[in-house]
Amino acid sequence: MRNSVVARPPPTGVFKQRPSKPTAFRTYYERRELPITVDHNSRGKNIAWKVDIEKLDYQYYLPLLFHGLCETEYPYELLARQGIHDMLERGGSKILPVLPKLIIPIRNAMNTKNHQVMCSTLRILQYLVMSADDVGVALVPYLKQILPVFNLFKNKKRNLGDAIESRRDRESIGDLIEETLEILEHYGGPDAFKQIKSMIPTSYWRWITCCCTIP
Repeated sequence: MRNSVVARPPPTGVFKQRPSKPTAFRTYYERRELPITVDHNSRGKNIAWKVDIEKLDYQYYLPLLFHGLCETEYPYELLARQGIHDMLERGGSKILPVLPKLIIPIRNAMNTKNHQVMCSTLRILQYLVMSADDVGVALVPYLKQILPVFNLFKNKKRNLGDAIESRRDRESIGDLIEETLEILEHYGGPDAFKQIKSMIPTSYWRWITCCCTIP
């Protein structure tokens, strides 16, 4: 009709943050069944291990820590992320056999669509791929499970004109996704490139491959 106003379509909620449920990591920690605690000598900024990391059962403990990626509250967030970093740093050949058990926790963390959780998970994923031989190649068959949310948030860039925010809130998910895709392609080889290209728009991926390089 003439002079009529077309209403905007209702929001889809596709970027809406999903509430995180208590994780298995939190449950086990509260039962004191995990060999980590907050290092109070560091004013609560670091963690302390109760056992030698090399003696840990990676098949059991590493997936539990990855489930903690969904945590946003202290001390659970600190314990999970620092615990993962420490285990990956010293895991070596123990990491690759555990990889299949890490996919669901990674996917669940990304699907929270929580800015803090997603940025931390992307950093952890990068470190995971570079932590041991052949992890990048072994990850290729699982990319279909984690790349859809990459495609959804790839254009979420930080606006430099935004109000002052915390360092974490300023971190750009879009930039981290570009960086992570670059690392996945480099360490995953030709099959990783094909998988990523099939799930990320061609023009976007062409821009990444032209502008980003791994030294």
